[in-house]
Amino acid sequence: MHNYEIAEYFTLLGKLMDIHEENPFKIKSYTNAAYTLDKLTEPLSDMQPSQLFAIRGIGEAIGKKILEIIQTQKLSLLDEYIQKTPAGILEMIKIKGLGPKKIITIWKELEIESVGELLYACEENRLINYKGFGAKSQQNIQEALTFYLQHQGSYLYQEVESLVESLQKSLANEFANSKNIISGAFKRQLESLDFLDVVTTISVTDLTTWLQSKSFKLENKDTYISCKGEDNFEIRWHLTTTENYFWTDFILSCSPEFLEKWASLPNFSNISFPNEQAIFEQVGVHFIPAPQRELAAIIEIASKKALPATIQVADIKGIIHSHSTWSDGIHTIEQMATAAKNAGYEYLIISDHSKSAFYANGLQADRIIAQHKEIDILNKKLAPFVIFKSIESDILNDGSLDYPDEILANFDIVIASIHSNLKMTEEKAMMRLLNAISNPYTSILGHPTGRLLLSRKGYPVKHQAIVDACVENNVVIELNAHPRRLDIDWRFIETALKSDVLISVDPDAHAIEGFDDCKYGVLVAQKAGLCAAQNLSSFSLPEMMEFIEYQQAKRN
Repeated sequence: MHNYEIAEYFTLLGKLMDIHEENPFKIKSYTNAAYTLDKLTEPLSDMQPSQLFAIRGIGEAIGKKILEIIQTQKLSLLDEYIQKTPAGILEMIKIKGLGPKKIITIWKELEIESVGELLYACEENRLINYKGFGAKSQQNIQEALTFYLQHQGSYLYQEVESLVESLQKSLANEFANSKNIISGAFKRQLESLDFLDVVTTISVTDLTTWLQSKSFKLENKDTYISCKGEDNFEIRWHLTTTENYFWTDFILSCSPEFLEKWASLPNFSNISFPNEQAIFEQVGVHFIPAPQRELAAIIEIASKKALPATIQVADIKGIIHSHSTWSDGIHTIEQMATAAKNAGYEYLIISDHSKSAFYANGLQADRIIAQHKEIDILNKKLAPFVIFKSIESDILNDGSLDYPDEILANFDIVIASIHSNLKMTEEKAMMRLLNAISNPYTSILGHPTGRLLLSRKGYPVKHQAIVDACVENNVVIELNAHPRRLDIDWRFIETALKSDVLISVDPDAHAIEGFDDCKYGVLVAQKAGLCAAQNLSSFSLPEMMEFIEYQQAKRN
């Protein structure tokens, strides 16, 4: 065992003890021991106990721990600290720019326990309000986190988009006479991907020569060629003929459940298809877009009638759920509103954080009054464009909102969301959510499960019970379009649609650029078959005004 490996045990022990705010003298002794051991030239594993104990700065107590490491490859004291430290906090220690003091703040004050949650907090501009963090520090941490997560194997749909665009351009330039299509999970518009599927008619010789010239590492599999670049993300190349091209793409762009049902259909046979539409015509089924090829049940629906047109990005008429510099946003209300107006939106619903979100500079009552005065001025200036007054009100531990009714009455729309104490049993989560939904001031239930993709599971909920409560109380369910949330999960949107509950595709924008996140909400909404008429943010300005009048009448 090398000296540096032994030293690493004490380095990690010192950091964990610091994070758990243990005795600083003990922390310093272990940190100094790590430094001393790392500099020693004589192998520790060759030393007698007496020699170890005689090393300056080591002594008998630490010497015995060194012997334990050499003999067992373990350090029991370190294991104790690892056991009582969340896995995400252990990961943070690996991130450049995150020392124990910063991690203490992140864990104890922001209540963040995973690197994905931390990246989301950086994207929401939340770190700069805490001691030891500034704008530059936050930016450096965000860059380090992004780099770290991009080398863990799974990617968000959003993170793969630029690669797909670049790949498509390269294929068009290099192999103009070949057929190529991005298939699989990307074509199905899944929230995250472990690899990218490409169907191609390029010859194996031409493809391998080209990939090798780009320094990709290649590996031949049974049914495809696997390649990885510097980012270690895998691209799977499915080589096929022109005759089998569309069928190969089809089987890759269906879920296993969907494909199994398809293979059992009458008149089905695996033949050459001239296009994708012909695959459906063969079995007498109306066309099913790839994003909707998930559940077997949709095949029966499409066999009887054409599927209704799903929502498109162009159907979003206004921005709902956005944050300004009044809380933790980057741009002013005027900047946000002007950008929304110039982009062709009809209205902007500003919903800054409420007073309980102290980490996000949430609004106290006096600041709400001041903000609303600013909005009144801007509405005169930007008419006919309208800025609506909203708030993202925190759902407290008992399910109440964090303002009294007389404050909530000042808002056009109230978005109720859980931001704290996310580790809950299903019983606790449902109590909080159902109480918030039953509050007559709640208009929209924000990001209903609190999940962060690839980072944090949502708290357990009973989706049908939530839908039923929203029906009873005329509450809209948000589909938070931030690519790290996409919450509510598309798999449960159908439950809401069957009960005529409105969904609202909202970007949760903390900057002007965040408006574009509506796209990712639309992509997953398409998987659920959501139509524009079933989406609140597709309401025109007059329709939104009517919706707000109804919500205000509900309060009485």
